[in-house]
Amino acid sequence: MITLQPFTAEDAPQLISKIKDERMLLQFAGPVYRFPLTEEQLEIDLSDEKRTLFKIKDEAGSTIGHAQIFLKEKTFLLGRILIWDENNRGKGYGKKVMQELLKYGFNHFDKETAELNVYDWNTGAIECYKKVGFTLDPHVKSEAKIDQETWVSLNMKIHRNTFELQES
Repeated sequence: MITLQPFTAEDAPQLISKIKDERMLLQFAGPVYRFPLTEEQLEIDLSDEKRTLFKIKDEAGSTIGHAQIFLKEKTFLLGRILIWDENNRGKGYGKKVMQELLKYGFNHFDKETAELNVYDWNTGAIECYKKVGFTLDPHVKSEAKIDQETWVSLNMKIHRNTFELQES
C-alpha cells in the first residue's frame, strides 16, 4: 500500500541526500533544477501555488520517494517522481504511485487530461506509464543536454475517462 502525504520543507534534506549526481537530478527533475539540489530550489516549488509536492510512503510508513503535480492551463503534469531505493524498484510501486497521483489530480483539479514527460531511454518508466493507461503524444518532444549527450524527452497523456475505466 502506497500513500501520498504533503511534502514540507522538513522533508527537503532527505530528498536532497538521495540525489547523488547531475545525471540523476536531470532524470528525476528535468532541466529546471541545478546540481546540487538545494533547499532553496525546493522552497521555490513549495511556494508555487500551481505545484503540489508529495512524499511517498510505503505500508510501513517509511518515506520511499517524492512526486509532484504541476497545474497547467489545460492539464496537470505529473513529475519529479522518484522511488529512491533501487531495491524498491520493479515491485509495482511505480504503478501504485501513478494511480495515487492521478486519483489526487482528477479529484482535486477540474482537468480532463493528465500528462508527464519521460526520457526515451527510460523504458522501464515508459512501460509503467503505459500499464496505467498513458499513451505517447508524438507531437510533443523536448531535449536536454548533459555531458556530451542529448536526452530526448517524450510526452505521455491520459484522459480522465481512461483512468476511471481502469479504476472501476
